[in-house]
Amino acid sequence: MKRIAKLFFSRLFIIALAILMQLFWFLYVFLRLSRVFTSLNIVLSVVALVLMLHVINRRMNPYGKLAWCVIILGFPLLGVLLYILLGRSELTKRTRKRLEQVNQEILPHLSRNPEYEQELKQTDTDAYLQSEYIAKWAGAPLYRHTQTRYYGSGEEMFESLLKDIQEAKSYIFMEYFILDEGYMLQTIIDALEKKVQEGVKVRLIYDDMGCVSTLPSHFDKALQKKGIDCAVFNRLRPMISVIMNNRDHRKILVVDGRIAYTGGVNLADEYINRISRFGYWKDSGIRLEGEAVWSFTCMFLEMWNYIKRSSENCEQYRSALPLQELPSDGFVQPYSDSPLDRERIAENVYLNIIQKAEKYVYIFTPYLITGNELLVALCNAAKSGVDVRIVTPGIPDKKLVYLMTQADYAVLIESGVKIYHYSKGFMHAKNFVCDDKIATVGSVNLDFRSLYLHFECGVFLYDSAAVKACKQDALQVIRESREVDLEFCRHRKLPVRLLQSVLRLFAPLL
Repeated sequence: MKRIAKLFFSRLFIIALAILMQLFWFLYVFLRLSRVFTSLNIVLSVVALVLMLHVINRRMNPYGKLAWCVIILGFPLLGVLLYILLGRSELTKRTRKRLEQVNQEILPHLSRNPEYEQELKQTDTDAYLQSEYIAKWAGAPLYRHTQTRYYGSGEEMFESLLKDIQEAKSYIFMEYFILDEGYMLQTIIDALEKKVQEGVKVRLIYDDMGCVSTLPSHFDKALQKKGIDCAVFNRLRPMISVIMNNRDHRKILVVDGRIAYTGGVNLADEYINRISRFGYWKDSGIRLEGEAVWSFTCMFLEMWNYIKRSSENCEQYRSALPLQELPSDGFVQPYSDSPLDRERIAENVYLNIIQKAEKYVYIFTPYLITGNELLVALCNAAKSGVDVRIVTPGIPDKKLVYLMTQADYAVLIESGVKIYHYSKGFMHAKNFVCDDKIATVGSVNLDFRSLYLHFECGVFLYDSAAVKACKQDALQVIRESREVDLEFCRHRKLPVRLLQSVLRLFAPLL
């Protein structure tokens, strides 16, 4: 009873209930009017037809077009209403204008180094072209003089991350999708509070949707009292809004402009296996020390300036240490992706890796809900003889999403892609590693929300220590996983296959 009562009085339930009531009110009013004015039905049919033509001609994923066309033609009233309210994957005009302004203020601080680019070009043309794409379209420079360290578990990363926080001298910037009250979060908050007392500037951004069921509604104010400057991204409102679709899914920690972390690890106890919800929680992360940290500093400040409506100068946060004296560990290129533009940076980084692979591509992902481009690229790579292996969870965190993840297994396996279920538990890492040369580690899932709706980040790596460590981790995880065969796909019960078909159709809208 306590759990039920807690659910009914939770902020998430109240907001969801308010939105549903608004939706039903719109439907009720229109149905009442259509009975009085029969011409409204004709108008609705015309609007539905025009809207469908608009959807077909939009620049969007083909699966998304198909899903919206089915809803609009099959259920005109509901379809038109839902599309008007939720059909835009991009930001509102007002929000876009604010973000563009902040972005234009940040970009001049991210200058490219032609010497690094020329060096990579002479080393590997394909890697250079990938780097050039990221630099040009994401505004993300290529760096040298950066040390990399890969972590194959959240608990290993947490130990290192906490040590770096405790040794901070100037500032600590943190940006996370999920914070959950428990040992991990409390340990970090205690450490941050001590640093504040020492005069270190501490800032924290968290996403309101990610934390709606894990934090008290005024958690940010409690942190402010401790001296931790806090900003909440895109607060949830009890009203239907397009912008509620766009979330800050990034995981970033920057210390003194010298050290940065990113990956899949949020600040919650399951990520460090302090508690067990879905078996062993397999995650990954990366630590950067050196020049490349500057890109993460700018990423954080761009989001901070947007939320706080400020125009803080980035240059005051450059590391006072001579970072160019650090030895180079390959090439490092942090990048971010957002719904600010129509360029799918994260998806194209993944696509370029798959399409340029010569020997192998190993992939970790919690969800495998891709558009047609990624699906075709994976199949074509395997058909060409590339060793394509994908590891997904053995134990799901969301059962319906898990069914969607498995919907394309058959076509992938038939093409030669090897798919594995992580036997020990839940796979939350988001890694690509390719041909002993290239890897990416970051926050980007292989699903529609990460690729099209969320603010995300990652690190493109070439010939660094982290690439080698990422490959070794992949091989170890594959040994611990069980391979999925066609029999698994073909012998699913009919209701399950039908549900998968429906979920696959509407996956771009979920």
